[in-house]
Amino acid sequence: MNKKIKFNTKTVHKGQKPEKLYGAVSLPIYQTSTFKQDKIGDYIYDYSRAGNPTRTNLEENLCSLEGGEDAVSFASGLAAISSIIQLLKSGDHVILTSNVYGGTYRLLTTVMNKFKIESSWVDTSLTSSIKSEIKPNTKLIFIETPTNPMMSLSDISEISKLAKDNNIIVAVDNTFMSPYFQRPLSLGADIVVHSTTKYLNGHSDIIGGAVIVNDKKIGETLHYIQMSIGAVPGPFDCWLTQRSIKTLHLRMPRHDENGRAIADYLNHSKKINKVYYPGLDSHPHHELAKKQQLDPNGNYGFGGMVSIDLGSFEKASKFIDQLNIFALAESLGGVESLICHPAKMTHASLSSEKRKSLGISDGLLRLSIGVEDVDDLISDLDEGLQSI
Repeated sequence: MNKKIKFNTKTVHKGQKPEKLYGAVSLPIYQTSTFKQDKIGDYIYDYSRAGNPTRTNLEENLCSLEGGEDAVSFASGLAAISSIIQLLKSGDHVILTSNVYGGTYRLLTTVMNKFKIESSWVDTSLTSSIKSEIKPNTKLIFIETPTNPMMSLSDISEISKLAKDNNIIVAVDNTFMSPYFQRPLSLGADIVVHSTTKYLNGHSDIIGGAVIVNDKKIGETLHYIQMSIGAVPGPFDCWLTQRSIKTLHLRMPRHDENGRAIADYLNHSKKINKVYYPGLDSHPHHELAKKQQLDPNGNYGFGGMVSIDLGSFEKASKFIDQLNIFALAESLGGVESLICHPAKMTHASLSSEKRKSLGISDGLLRLSIGVEDVDDLISDLDEGLQSI
Protein backbone atom coordinates (compact mmCIF):
# COMPACT_ATOMS: atom_id res chain seq x y z
CA MET A 1 0.00 0.00 0.00
CA ASN A 2 1.15 3.53 -0.75
CA LYS A 3 3.12 4.70 2.31
CA LYS A 4 1.92 8.26 1.79
CA ILE A 5 -1.71 7.55 2.62
CA LYS A 6 -3.13 9.68 5.41
CA PHE A 7 -4.07 8.69 8.96
CA ASN A 8 -7.80 8.21 8.39
CA THR A 9 -7.15 5.88 5.47
CA LYS A 10 -4.59 3.92 7.49
CA THR A 11 -7.15 3.18 10.21
CA VAL A 12 -9.32 1.42 7.64
CA HIS A 13 -6.79 -0.24 5.36
CA LYS A 14 -3.41 -0.88 7.00
CA GLY A 15 -3.12 -4.58 7.79
CA GLN A 16 -6.50 -5.13 6.17
CA LYS A 17 -5.76 -6.19 2.60
CA PRO A 18 -8.56 -8.58 1.46
CA GLU A 19 -7.49 -12.18 2.01
CA LYS A 20 -6.43 -14.25 -0.99
CA LEU A 21 -8.54 -17.40 -0.62
CA TYR A 22 -11.99 -15.86 -1.12
CA GLY A 23 -11.28 -12.13 -1.26
CA ALA A 24 -13.02 -11.39 2.04
CA VAL A 25 -12.88 -7.65 2.75
CA SER A 26 -13.47 -8.25 6.44
CA LEU A 27 -10.57 -10.52 7.26
CA PRO A 28 -11.24 -13.90 8.88
CA ILE A 29 -10.42 -14.53 12.51
CA TYR A 30 -7.66 -17.13 12.63
CA GLN A 31 -9.05 -18.80 15.72
CA THR A 32 -6.47 -21.55 15.85
CA SER A 33 -3.77 -22.61 18.27
CA THR A 34 -1.57 -24.32 15.71
CA PHE A 35 -0.80 -24.45 11.97
CA LYS A 36 -0.05 -27.27 9.54
CA GLN A 37 3.56 -27.28 8.32
CA ASP A 38 4.28 -28.36 4.74
CA LYS A 39 7.64 -29.78 5.74
CA ILE A 40 9.70 -29.81 8.91
CA GLY A 41 10.62 -26.19 9.55
CA ASP A 42 8.72 -24.93 6.48
CA TYR A 43 6.01 -22.61 7.72
CA ILE A 44 4.88 -19.00 8.09
CA TYR A 45 3.18 -19.54 11.47
CA ASP A 46 3.64 -22.57 13.68
CA TYR A 47 1.90 -21.83 17.00
CA SER A 48 -0.34 -18.92 17.97
CA ARG A 49 1.65 -17.98 21.05
CA ALA A 50 4.56 -17.21 18.73
CA GLY A 51 2.46 -15.58 16.02
CA ASN A 52 -1.00 -15.43 14.50
CA PRO A 53 -2.18 -13.75 11.26
CA THR A 54 -4.96 -11.83 13.01
CA ARG A 55 -2.49 -10.47 15.53
CA THR A 56 -0.01 -9.58 12.80
CA ASN A 57 -2.69 -7.58 10.96
CA LEU A 58 -3.46 -5.59 14.10
CA GLU A 59 0.22 -4.93 14.78
CA GLU A 60 0.78 -3.66 11.24
CA ASN A 61 -2.11 -1.24 11.66
CA LEU A 62 -0.96 0.05 15.06
CA CYS A 63 2.59 0.46 13.80
CA SER A 64 1.40 2.64 10.91
CA LEU A 65 -0.79 4.85 13.11
CA GLU A 66 2.03 5.65 15.54
CA GLY A 67 4.62 5.95 12.76
CA GLY A 68 6.80 3.19 14.19
CA GLU A 69 9.10 0.50 12.88
CA ASP A 70 7.48 -2.40 14.73
CA ALA A 71 4.52 -3.12 16.99
CA VAL A 72 3.75 -5.86 19.47
CA SER A 73 0.28 -6.53 20.84
CA PHE A 74 -0.29 -7.96 24.30
CA ALA A 75 -3.00 -9.51 26.43
CA SER A 76 -3.39 -6.30 28.43
CA GLY A 77 -1.91 -2.86 28.90
CA LEU A 78 -0.12 -4.04 32.04
CA ALA A 79 1.34 -7.00 30.14
CA ALA A 80 2.69 -4.47 27.64
CA ILE A 81 4.21 -2.28 30.38
CA SER A 82 5.61 -5.33 32.17
CA SER A 83 7.34 -6.39 28.96
CA ILE A 84 8.89 -2.93 28.55
CA ILE A 85 10.30 -3.16 32.08
CA GLN A 86 11.72 -6.59 31.18
CA LEU A 87 13.97 -4.87 28.65
CA LEU A 88 15.95 -3.93 31.76
CA LYS A 89 18.18 -6.06 33.94
CA SER A 90 18.80 -6.28 37.67
CA GLY A 91 20.55 -3.14 38.90
CA ASP A 92 19.10 -0.87 36.22
CA HIS A 93 17.27 2.31 37.16
CA VAL A 94 14.02 3.65 35.70
CA ILE A 95 12.47 7.10 36.18
CA LEU A 96 8.67 7.19 36.09
CA THR A 97 5.91 9.78 36.22
CA SER A 98 4.79 9.94 39.84
CA ASN A 99 1.10 10.15 38.88
CA VAL A 100 0.74 7.08 36.68
CA TYR A 101 -2.07 4.56 36.48
CA GLY A 102 -2.29 2.69 39.80
CA GLY A 103 -1.59 -0.65 38.12
CA THR A 104 1.72 0.64 36.78
CA TYR A 105 2.71 1.82 40.25
CA ARG A 106 1.74 -1.54 41.75
CA LEU A 107 3.73 -3.43 39.10
CA LEU A 108 6.94 -1.53 39.83
CA THR A 109 6.65 -1.38 43.60
CA THR A 110 5.41 -4.88 44.41
CA VAL A 111 6.61 -7.08 41.54
CA MET A 112 9.55 -5.62 39.63
CA ASN A 113 11.31 -4.39 42.77
CA LYS A 114 11.87 -8.07 43.67
CA PHE A 115 14.22 -8.25 40.69
CA LYS A 116 16.23 -5.29 41.97
CA ILE A 117 15.10 -2.86 39.30
CA GLU A 118 15.47 0.55 40.91
CA SER A 119 12.73 3.13 40.35
CA SER A 120 12.35 6.85 41.00
CA TRP A 121 8.96 8.57 40.90
CA VAL A 122 9.07 12.21 39.88
CA ASP A 123 6.88 15.01 38.56
CA THR A 124 7.82 14.60 34.91
CA SER A 125 5.94 17.77 33.99
CA LEU A 126 9.17 19.39 35.20
CA THR A 127 12.03 18.19 33.03
CA SER A 128 14.42 19.50 35.65
CA SER A 129 13.02 16.93 38.10
CA ILE A 130 13.92 14.15 35.67
CA LYS A 131 17.40 15.55 35.08
CA SER A 132 18.16 15.60 38.80
CA GLU A 133 17.25 11.90 39.12
CA ILE A 134 19.39 10.59 36.25
CA LYS A 135 22.08 8.17 37.42
CA PRO A 136 24.79 6.19 35.62
CA ASN A 137 22.49 3.13 35.73
CA THR A 138 19.37 4.95 34.46
CA LYS A 139 18.18 3.05 31.38
CA LEU A 140 14.55 4.09 30.95
CA ILE A 141 12.33 7.13 31.42
CA PHE A 142 8.68 6.11 31.49
CA ILE A 143 6.15 8.93 31.24
CA GLU A 144 2.38 9.03 31.12
CA THR A 145 0.90 12.11 29.47
CA PRO A 146 -1.76 13.17 30.22
CA THR A 147 -1.60 11.44 33.60
CA ASN A 148 -4.33 9.35 35.13
CA PRO A 149 -6.34 10.89 36.79
CA MET A 150 -4.78 14.33 37.42
CA MET A 151 -4.41 15.24 33.74
CA SER A 152 -0.86 16.54 34.11
CA LEU A 153 1.26 16.78 30.94
CA SER A 154 4.93 16.14 30.25
CA ASP A 155 6.90 17.62 27.37
CA ILE A 156 7.72 14.57 25.27
CA SER A 157 10.11 16.39 22.94
CA GLU A 158 12.07 18.04 25.72
CA ILE A 159 12.33 14.83 27.74
CA SER A 160 13.39 12.84 24.67
CA LYS A 161 16.23 15.28 23.96
CA LEU A 162 17.43 14.97 27.56
CA ALA A 163 17.24 11.18 27.36
CA LYS A 164 19.21 10.97 24.12
CA ASP A 165 21.96 13.11 25.61
CA ASN A 166 22.26 10.47 28.33
CA ASN A 167 21.69 7.34 26.20
CA ILE A 168 18.37 6.57 27.91
CA ILE A 169 15.26 5.06 26.33
CA VAL A 170 11.99 7.02 26.58
CA ALA A 171 8.66 5.22 26.77
CA VAL A 172 5.33 7.08 26.68
CA ASP A 173 1.97 5.76 27.79
CA ASN A 174 -0.29 7.28 25.13
CA THR A 175 -3.54 5.62 26.22
CA PHE A 176 -5.46 8.81 27.02
CA MET A 177 -4.78 10.49 23.67
CA SER A 178 -4.53 7.58 21.22
CA PRO A 179 -2.41 8.06 18.07
CA TYR A 180 -5.19 10.24 16.66
CA PHE A 181 -4.31 13.12 18.99
CA GLN A 182 -0.72 12.34 20.00
CA ARG A 183 2.15 10.48 18.31
CA PRO A 184 5.10 10.37 20.74
CA LEU A 185 7.53 8.70 18.32
CA SER A 186 7.35 11.77 16.08
CA LEU A 187 8.28 13.85 19.13
CA GLY A 188 11.42 11.85 19.81
CA ALA A 189 10.24 9.02 22.07
CA ASP A 190 11.54 5.48 21.51
CA ILE A 191 8.56 3.46 22.72
CA VAL A 192 4.81 4.04 22.86
CA VAL A 193 2.53 1.89 24.99
CA HIS A 194 -1.26 1.61 24.94
CA SER A 195 -3.96 -0.10 26.82
CA THR A 196 -5.88 -1.01 23.65
CA THR A 197 -8.79 -1.72 25.97
CA LYS A 198 -9.43 2.01 25.98
CA TYR A 199 -9.73 4.40 23.00
CA LEU A 200 -8.12 2.17 20.37
CA ASN A 201 -10.81 -0.46 20.82
CA GLY A 202 -13.31 2.02 22.23
CA HIS A 203 -16.24 -0.33 22.84
CA SER A 204 -15.55 -1.75 26.32
CA ASP A 205 -15.54 -5.34 25.10
CA ILE A 206 -11.89 -6.48 25.11
CA ILE A 207 -8.76 -6.34 27.27
CA GLY A 208 -5.53 -5.68 25.40
CA GLY A 209 -2.28 -3.77 25.17
CA ALA A 210 0.27 -2.76 22.57
CA VAL A 211 3.81 -1.43 22.28
CA ILE A 212 5.06 0.43 19.21
CA VAL A 213 8.76 1.16 18.78
CA ASN A 214 11.02 3.16 16.48
CA ASP A 215 13.85 0.60 16.63
CA LYS A 216 13.41 -2.84 15.05
CA LYS A 217 15.91 -4.40 17.46
CA ILE A 218 13.82 -3.32 20.43
CA GLY A 219 10.79 -4.67 18.58
CA GLU A 220 12.47 -8.05 18.06
CA THR A 221 13.31 -8.23 21.76
CA LEU A 222 9.73 -7.40 22.75
CA HIS A 223 8.35 -10.03 20.37
CA TYR A 224 10.69 -12.53 22.03
CA ILE A 225 9.57 -11.47 25.52
CA GLN A 226 5.92 -11.67 24.44
CA MET A 227 6.37 -15.19 23.08
CA SER A 228 8.50 -16.36 26.01
CA ILE A 229 6.18 -15.23 28.80
CA GLY A 230 3.00 -15.92 26.82
CA ALA A 231 1.42 -12.49 27.27
CA VAL A 232 -0.45 -12.75 23.97
CA PRO A 233 -3.95 -11.56 23.07
CA GLY A 234 -6.44 -14.00 21.59
CA PRO A 235 -7.26 -13.77 17.87
CA PHE A 236 -10.85 -12.70 18.50
CA ASP A 237 -9.75 -9.79 20.72
CA CYS A 238 -7.26 -8.74 18.03
CA TRP A 239 -9.99 -8.88 15.40
CA LEU A 240 -12.39 -6.81 17.52
CA THR A 241 -9.70 -4.21 18.15
CA GLN A 242 -8.80 -3.99 14.47
CA ARG A 243 -12.45 -3.61 13.53
CA SER A 244 -12.88 -0.84 16.10
CA ILE A 245 -9.77 1.05 14.97
CA LYS A 246 -11.47 1.58 11.62
CA THR A 247 -13.67 4.20 13.32
CA LEU A 248 -10.97 5.73 15.56
CA HIS A 249 -10.78 8.84 13.38
CA LEU A 250 -14.55 9.25 13.70
CA ARG A 251 -14.81 8.60 17.43
CA MET A 252 -11.92 10.70 18.73
CA PRO A 253 -13.12 14.08 17.41
CA ARG A 254 -16.51 13.44 19.08
CA HIS A 255 -14.86 12.50 22.39
CA ASP A 256 -12.85 15.72 22.14
CA GLU A 257 -15.85 17.86 21.20
CA ASN A 258 -17.91 16.49 24.08
CA GLY A 259 -14.97 16.69 26.47
CA ARG A 260 -14.42 20.38 25.77
CA ALA A 261 -18.10 21.24 26.18
CA ILE A 262 -18.47 19.32 29.43
CA ALA A 263 -15.23 20.66 30.93
CA ASP A 264 -16.42 24.19 30.17
CA TYR A 265 -19.80 23.47 31.75
CA LEU A 266 -18.25 21.95 34.88
CA ASN A 267 -15.75 24.79 35.14
CA HIS A 268 -18.60 27.25 35.63
CA SER A 269 -20.15 25.31 38.53
CA LYS A 270 -19.65 26.74 42.00
CA LYS A 271 -20.17 23.27 43.49
CA ILE A 272 -16.94 21.90 42.05
CA ASN A 273 -13.67 22.69 43.79
CA LYS A 274 -11.54 22.12 40.70
CA VAL A 275 -11.76 20.82 37.14
CA TYR A 276 -8.76 19.06 35.60
CA TYR A 277 -8.78 19.25 31.80
CA PRO A 278 -5.91 20.38 29.53
CA GLY A 279 -8.36 22.11 27.23
CA LEU A 280 -9.15 24.78 29.82
CA ASP A 281 -7.13 27.99 29.63
CA SER A 282 -6.61 27.70 33.38
CA HIS A 283 -4.84 24.35 33.08
CA PRO A 284 -1.11 24.84 33.83
CA HIS A 285 -0.13 22.78 30.77
CA HIS A 286 -2.70 24.16 28.35
CA GLU A 287 -0.09 25.57 25.97
CA LEU A 288 1.89 22.32 25.98
CA ALA A 289 -1.28 20.43 25.12
CA LYS A 290 -1.77 22.72 22.12
CA LYS A 291 1.79 22.00 21.04
CA GLN A 292 2.00 18.20 21.30
CA GLN A 293 -1.58 16.95 21.23
CA LEU A 294 -2.36 17.33 17.54
CA ASP A 295 -4.68 15.47 15.22
CA PRO A 296 -3.43 14.26 11.81
CA ASN A 297 -4.32 17.64 10.30
CA GLY A 298 -2.34 19.59 12.89
CA ASN A 299 -5.33 20.76 14.95
CA TYR A 300 -4.89 20.43 18.68
CA GLY A 301 -7.13 18.13 20.70
CA PHE A 302 -7.68 17.65 24.39
CA GLY A 303 -9.56 14.37 24.47
CA GLY A 304 -12.47 13.11 26.49
CA MET A 305 -10.98 12.64 29.98
CA VAL A 306 -12.01 15.11 32.68
CA SER A 307 -11.43 14.94 36.44
CA ILE A 308 -13.28 16.95 39.05
CA ASP A 309 -12.86 17.43 42.80
CA LEU A 310 -16.10 17.77 44.75
CA GLY A 311 -14.40 18.20 48.11
CA SER A 312 -15.46 15.07 49.97
CA PHE A 313 -16.31 11.40 49.58
CA GLU A 314 -19.87 12.09 50.72
CA LYS A 315 -20.46 14.64 47.97
CA ALA A 316 -18.83 12.41 45.38
CA SER A 317 -21.07 9.49 46.37
CA LYS A 318 -24.23 11.57 46.33
CA PHE A 319 -23.30 13.03 42.94
CA ILE A 320 -22.74 9.56 41.44
CA ASP A 321 -26.01 8.22 42.85
CA GLN A 322 -28.01 10.74 40.81
CA LEU A 323 -26.43 9.90 37.47
CA ASN A 324 -28.36 7.90 34.90
CA ILE A 325 -26.24 8.03 31.74
CA PHE A 326 -22.76 8.00 33.27
CA ALA A 327 -22.06 4.50 34.60
CA LEU A 328 -19.91 4.00 37.69
CA ALA A 329 -17.25 1.66 36.31
CA GLU A 330 -13.56 0.99 35.89
CA SER A 331 -11.87 1.70 32.55
CA LEU A 332 -12.32 4.53 30.06
CA GLY A 333 -12.26 5.43 26.39
CA GLY A 334 -15.45 3.64 25.37
CA VAL A 335 -18.27 5.11 23.33
CA GLU A 336 -20.37 5.21 26.50
CA SER A 337 -19.69 7.70 29.29
CA LEU A 338 -18.22 6.35 32.51
CA ILE A 339 -17.31 7.79 35.88
CA CYS A 340 -15.00 6.38 38.51
CA HIS A 341 -13.69 7.18 41.97
CA PRO A 342 -9.88 6.83 41.63
CA ALA A 343 -9.15 6.62 45.37
CA LYS A 344 -11.40 3.56 45.76
CA MET A 345 -11.05 2.12 42.27
CA THR A 346 -8.17 2.67 39.82
CA HIS A 347 -5.68 3.95 42.43
CA ALA A 348 -6.75 1.95 45.48
CA SER A 349 -3.37 0.16 45.45
CA LEU A 350 -1.65 3.42 46.42
CA SER A 351 -1.34 4.34 50.07
CA SER A 352 -3.51 7.17 51.34
CA GLU A 353 -0.35 9.24 51.85
CA LYS A 354 0.74 8.63 48.26
CA ARG A 355 -2.70 9.53 46.89
CA LYS A 356 -2.75 12.69 48.98
CA SER A 357 0.65 13.77 47.66
CA LEU A 358 -0.63 13.35 44.09
CA GLY A 359 -3.87 15.23 44.70
CA ILE A 360 -6.09 12.14 44.46
CA SER A 361 -8.53 13.10 47.16
CA ASP A 362 -11.62 11.21 48.34
CA GLY A 363 -13.69 13.82 46.54
CA LEU A 364 -11.98 13.31 43.18
CA LEU A 365 -13.93 11.77 40.30
CA ARG A 366 -12.68 10.86 36.83
CA LEU A 367 -15.06 11.16 33.90
CA SER A 368 -14.61 9.36 30.61
CA ILE A 369 -16.75 11.35 28.20
CA GLY A 370 -18.44 9.20 25.57
CA VAL A 371 -19.94 10.01 22.19
CA GLU A 372 -23.55 10.49 23.29
CA ASP A 373 -25.45 13.71 22.69
CA VAL A 374 -23.63 16.29 24.78
CA ASP A 375 -26.87 17.96 25.93
CA ASP A 376 -27.97 14.67 27.50
CA LEU A 377 -24.62 14.26 29.23
CA ILE A 378 -24.70 17.79 30.63
CA SER A 379 -28.27 17.29 31.82
CA ASP A 380 -27.19 14.10 33.59
CA LEU A 381 -24.29 15.84 35.30
CA ASP A 382 -26.53 18.77 36.22
CA GLU A 383 -28.84 16.43 38.12
CA GLY A 384 -25.88 15.12 40.05
CA LEU A 385 -24.65 18.61 40.92
CA GLN A 386 -28.10 19.71 42.06
CA SER A 387 -28.04 16.95 44.66
CA ILE A 388 -24.96 18.24 46.50
